[in-house]
Amino acid sequence: MTLQQLRYLVAIADHGTMTAAAEALYVAQSALSRALKALEHELGAELLVRDGRTVRLSGEGKRVVRLARTVLETVGAIEDVGRAAVAARTHGVRVATTPTLAVDLTGRVIPAFEDLAPEVAVDVARCGDREGVFDAVRTGDAALGLVDVPVPDDLRAHPVADHEVVLVSPPSEDLPDPLPLDALDGIRLALPTRGSGRRCEMEAMFAALWVRPVPAVESDDRVHWIASVLNGEGSMLWYRTIAEAVFGEAAVIRSFSPPLVRSVALVHAPAEPSGAARTFLEFARLVGIDGDT
Repeated sequence: MTLQQLRYLVAIADHGTMTAAAEALYVAQSALSRALKALEHELGAELLVRDGRTVRLSGEGKRVVRLARTVLETVGAIEDVGRAAVAARTHGVRVATTPTLAVDLTGRVIPAFEDLAPEVAVDVARCGDREGVFDAVRTGDAALGLVDVPVPDDLRAHPVADHEVVLVSPPSEDLPDPLPLDALDGIRLALPTRGSGRRCEMEAMFAALWVRPVPAVESDDRVHWIASVLNGEGSMLWYRTIAEAVFGEAAVIRSFSPPLVRSVALVHAPAEPSGAARTFLEFARLVGIDGDT
């Protein structure tokens, strides 16, 4: 059997008559009829019940139509991959993200993607905060944005990973592992600057936990946070995979009890991305943005 025969059969099911199906497919009715008779002969089953000029699907015909729709949808998806790959060869993709998530993106995900599609150029735009990422996507400066959720309603989000949030502390800190969430009360933490979007989110989380950490450093530059831990000034909250990659054994990384988890998503404008952006999005959704395959 051929895909053309399956398309003909589905068209008859959709349009109700041979004539309408032939017109919709821009083929001669005689050619459509011959193709369907050949399919019936190959399958050894009557797919169409003919009654004068009218036709209807037999029981076997209805079953084959259901299966044919699945086949044609799958073939269409495969063809989309090919079209996206062709577009990706000439266009590339730009992804906006925050400095924290850029570590995982550039260190793991992009190299794995480039191994699969070496002809695609992936450019990473580092934004100071989540709002910068959203603005880059809205203005078209970046096709995709990688942020932690939630995201604004005017953007579409595709969750790609769940990151464990951990406490990263100097070796001198004597704390249990795992650490009860209420132990954050009074602990010295590196925090974003007061009034920033990230600081407001963290303050809301602390209020929900009924804890009040003491600011050790107040800066929107994560380099200052890392330095405060390495200098023994205080601890910081970070994603486990990134903290392990950055600190190694230079700091103590503790889980929380219960675990603290935050989802990460790729976002884009309301319209479906095309070309390289779509290819990269599908790859990231498949493997997970933390790079674990």
